[in-house]
Amino acid sequence: MVESVPPNPNSPSPSATAGDPPPPLQPPPPPPPTQGGGFIRLPRRPTIRVTSEFDSDSSIFLHKISSKLFDNLAKLKLCFQNNSKGEIFQPQLALTSKHLSLHYDLEEQNAFVNGFLDVAPGVQLKAAHDVKAQQGEVTMVADLAGPAYKFELSSAVPSVGLPRATFKFPLGEVTLAEKEEEEEEVRRMLSINGILKGHILNGVFNAQYEDQNVNLRYCYKDEEMAFIPSISLPSNAISFAFKRRFGPSDKLSYLYNFDSNYWSTVYKHTVGKDFKFKSGYDSAARLGWASLWVGDEAGTAKTAPMKMKVQFMLQVPQDDIRKSVLMFRVKKRWDI
Repeated sequence: MVESVPPNPNSPSPSATAGDPPPPLQPPPPPPPTQGGGFIRLPRRPTIRVTSEFDSDSSIFLHKISSKLFDNLAKLKLCFQNNSKGEIFQPQLALTSKHLSLHYDLEEQNAFVNGFLDVAPGVQLKAAHDVKAQQGEVTMVADLAGPAYKFELSSAVPSVGLPRATFKFPLGEVTLAEKEEEEEEVRRMLSINGILKGHILNGVFNAQYEDQNVNLRYCYKDEEMAFIPSISLPSNAISFAFKRRFGPSDKLSYLYNFDSNYWSTVYKHTVGKDFKFKSGYDSAARLGWASLWVGDEAGTAKTAPMKMKVQFMLQVPQDDIRKSVLMFRVKKRWDI
């Protein structure tokens, strides 16, 4: 029996006339994938970020070199300072991840270790340890009836006295801890500290109790004005802060303490997000000042134009204007 030969897909069909052009050739099939189901991909080199900051007041450079490793699972950062003579001091190395962070001080040859672990739904275990001092702390955080209610139990390692217990709820928190009282002899006793807050008369009331001192603070705030009086007991120290917004770009702040007659004022004018002018006066230092920010003052250099932030500040002493000082600070980031 004679086997039939399969037709060639690139040969013309029998019905095609002699004058017809031949059909186009078919492209070759793609190469088969690798054993892993995809093509071989070389690993990407991690990005290196370098941030340098200079403060003319201290004449010190601060450098930070960081890089994310293992597909952003961990971050390695090196920080150090140097002066105008080129001397390097306070070098520190840090390796951080989601559940573990390690900070190493090269000068002190000491390491600080922090760990985080979710042992159950709504239960987290935290641990901190100072290697050189051989001291640390272990904290358990548990959610009670949802994340708005939390209970924290912290104990020093090695254990000294009773652990510290903290209960957090939407209106504040209460902490029960043991402290030392030094009189004729050292004795340990329990202390209660807490914070209570709530909305009263279109404002927020805050009461803080710590070491037998009570601080009462009330804040009224709307779109144009904020008024914040406060009093400390039993010292009866009274102060109030006043803030007035004249528009989206202008704001005036004022603070006065009745017990010390100390007062300060600050005027702020912004142009967009990256330019801010501030001026003010401090009666305690008897000093007037003015500063200009290029780049978001509260943001990072990453979001600033050209990834650089610059601040110029002029300080004018009230007692001797000839001792006025002009300072500047520059922060620049490079992504390599």
